Amino acid sequence: MGHPHSNLLGEPPATLLPGNPEADGELEAGNPPAEVAAHHPTVSAAWAALAEEAIDRPERVLTDVIEAYAYARTGYHRGLDALRRNGWKGYGPVPWSHEPNRGFLRCVTVLARAAEAIGETDEQERCTQLLRDCDPSLAP
Repeated sequence: MGHPHSNLLGEPPATLLPGNPEADGELEAGNPPAEVAAHHPTVSAAWAALAEEAIDRPERVLTDVIEAYAYARTGYHRGLDALRRNGWKGYGPVPWSHEPNRGFLRCVTVLARAAEAIGETDEQERCTQLLRDCDPSLAP
């Protein structure tokens, strides 16, 4: 029997992003997400907050969806950069249970929702599969 934490399928270890206490504190204090994104443009959680705010507006219109898509895509790419800097090779676990990973995962979730809303099925399916690959508990 192998090490209790070894994976017989050879899956890489989970990628755990470092936190950004300053940005997290600003978001938790209720600072406007746009201000946090301006102060910390590499922090996916700020972009996720902007994207969620846009896509969840009451009486949402198409420009809200496009705005959410753009914010989510920005946070998604910032998250990919951070994941790669922390050893992620484009696959393997990125668990929701690790708080600093949530900004990236929230961006992927909104990107999937926005893509679905504009009929971009391929992108919606790619995002859903990415969520499933990162953390199977996140995707339907």
